[in-house]
Amino acid sequence: MKKVALYFGSFNPIHIGHLALANYVCEYGGIDELWFVVSPHNPFKKEVDLMDDDLRLELVRIATGDYPRFQVCDAEFHLTRPSYTIHTLDYLRGQHPDIEFALLIGSDNWEKFPYWYEAERIMREYSVLIYPRPDYPIDASILPANISLIEAPLFEISSTFIRQAMREGRDVRYFLHPAVYERLKA
Repeated sequence: MKKVALYFGSFNPIHIGHLALANYVCEYGGIDELWFVVSPHNPFKKEVDLMDDDLRLELVRIATGDYPRFQVCDAEFHLTRPSYTIHTLDYLRGQHPDIEFALLIGSDNWEKFPYWYEAERIMREYSVLIYPRPDYPIDASILPANISLIEAPLFEISSTFIRQAMREGRDVRYFLHPAVYERLKA
C-alpha cells in the first residue's frame, strides 16, 4: 500500500523551508509521496491575512511541479469551511482507499494537538509525523506508537517574513522557488 504524507498549510506563500522539509520527508521519512494540502482557511488564522486562494494553490503547483514525489491537493477547497483536518483525512481516505495517509505537522502544532477537532480519533486512525520547530522540543521516547519524530533540519523561514520583505521591496529570491519569486513579482 502506498504511503502518503499530507502536509497541510496555508502556504502563504510556499517557500524553500516548506520545500526543503517536504523533500527531506520524502527522502528520509519512509513515505512514497508527499501531498501539499493547500488550506483555504485555517481555523487558527485570520482569513484576512491570506493571499488569494487560487494564487496560493497556483504557487504550490509551480513550486512542486518538477519533483515527482510531490503532489498538490486542493481537497479543502471543495469541503465545508472552516476546514478541519479530520474531515480532510476522512475525505481523502474515502477517495483513495488504496493509500495509507500520514499527517505531517510541526512540533509547535503537536503542542496544540490536544485542542484540535477530534484529535483523539486522528491519533487512533492515522499516523502522525512530527518535524522539529524552533523552541518546541519533542521527547520522542514518550510518543505513542503511531506518532514519529522526523529529525529534519530546522528552517527558520516564515511566509510572514517573506510577505513583509516583498511589501518593503526587498529582493528575497533565494527564499522562494525561482518560478514562485517571478510569479509574485509579476
